[in-house]
Amino acid sequence: MNEPDFPRITAAERMRQLQRRLRPRTRPRFAGLSFNRMIPNILTMLGLCARLLKATSRFGAEFDSLADFLCFGVAPGFVLYLWSLQALGGFGYVPCLMFAVCMALRLARFNASLDAGPHPAYTYNFFTGVPAPAGAGVVLFPLFIGLEGQNLGWDWLVALSQFPPFVAAMLVGTALLLVSTLPVWSFKNFKVPSAYVLPLLLGVGLYAALLVADPFLALAAGGLVYLGMLPFSIRSYQRLKQAAESSSESA
Repeated sequence: MNEPDFPRITAAERMRQLQRRLRPRTRPRFAGLSFNRMIPNILTMLGLCARLLKATSRFGAEFDSLADFLCFGVAPGFVLYLWSLQALGGFGYVPCLMFAVCMALRLARFNASLDAGPHPAYTYNFFTGVPAPAGAGVVLFPLFIGLEGQNLGWDWLVALSQFPPFVAAMLVGTALLLVSTLPVWSFKNFKVPSAYVLPLLLGVGLYAALLVADPFLALAAGGLVYLGMLPFSIRSYQRLKQAAESSSESA
């Protein structure tokens, strides 16, 4: 009876396999869920639970800002460094640190505005600068298109998403939007005209379906749509400001 012919593995091949298994990962595993992604979700839910239970306090507001800084300021920069900027060595930390510092300044300005005097009524519908969650979503655009490119097998898109100058430009540009004085819609008391209610509901439904079917494409498209809304937000603010000034002059 002939013995089965198993492939022979040499000692050198065994050593190479062992080295590949023990080799530290130089890039994060972005596919699937991980415990590191659960931490930001838990921290951001603390503020929501406090508001629902009506247990808010000044200490809670400061702690919520600290959680926002870690989740929206430190984590995205660290992820993008591992995704692309580590190729620049120590210089890759510069845009990441700039983004984190600008995020801290954005949150500090928001906390300081809570103790400021009353503002005109039309300003309550706007943020000053891009808010922290939106900034984190926008800055991760290279990661989203890179993961989408991997799913589609488009190597050129993956190479573009990992191009260090492109990622650094996204970090620096988003950091400047965070600390800017641009009026940005807060969507707190946003009133939709009756003629646009049905198209808006259809659009939200289609986006939710896209988010389930292709989350990376949906998140990348969401960032582009948000950036595209900034000029309209500025125009809306200017119109409300002019209307308020003209009414005060006539009175």
